[in-house]
Amino acid sequence: MRLLLLIGSFSGLLASCKLMPKKSEKETNKITTSMQNRFKPVDWAHTTNIYEVNLRQYTKAGTFNAFASEIPRLKEMGIETLWFMPITPIAQKNMKGSLGSYYACSDYTSINPEFGSLDDFKALVKLAHDNGMKVIIDWVANHTGWDHRWTKEHPDYYLKDTATNDFQIASGMDDIIELDFSNPALRTAMTDAMKYWVTECDIDGFRCDLAFGWNWITGKKPAHRWMP
Repeated sequence: MRLLLLIGSFSGLLASCKLMPKKSEKETNKITTSMQNRFKPVDWAHTTNIYEVNLRQYTKAGTFNAFASEIPRLKEMGIETLWFMPITPIAQKNMKGSLGSYYACSDYTSINPEFGSLDDFKALVKLAHDNGMKVIIDWVANHTGWDHRWTKEHPDYYLKDTATNDFQIASGMDDIIELDFSNPALRTAMTDAMKYWVTECDIDGFRCDLAFGWNWITGKKPAHRWMP
């Protein structure tokens, strides 16, 4: 089994590090050790050539099967890792435009039907592996769409707006709402959802969207956005 966490939004991460609160050496060492115990990067992550795939616009059909025919050409170009923008279903409530945003997820363990089926994606991952490529997917863990299944099943997974007592809008975008990582049950559910894609589809890792937005160790959103 292969598992890689690629930290997303690199420029924002680097810029925000300048605002990182000063910590004692003991506290810094504790955080570093905790992160090392949780995440062990694979060697290929340091040198791989990554190609971002926007399935909806990449081919006329906009499906996994249509994209599969492009793999030999991308291999000839020297591509080593395929990074797929979010492949999960898009929330319908407060949807942006007629198509919606990939980053407003309605279910972390389902496939966006416009791209095809789960079996189609599995076949695409296998084809990529057969051609010597790795596959990572965009993982949007900080927020979901308004009608994500958790909003009904686990409303306690979300931050609440004290003024409206409704879910808290995320990042100034009215089609997404903030998750509450101070809730241990949410952290467990999110971890389980990520494991699903590794065990079920044999993907090689994730590109974590807005990775600097939360402190995954404490479960708190810091005053300045940073990732320890």
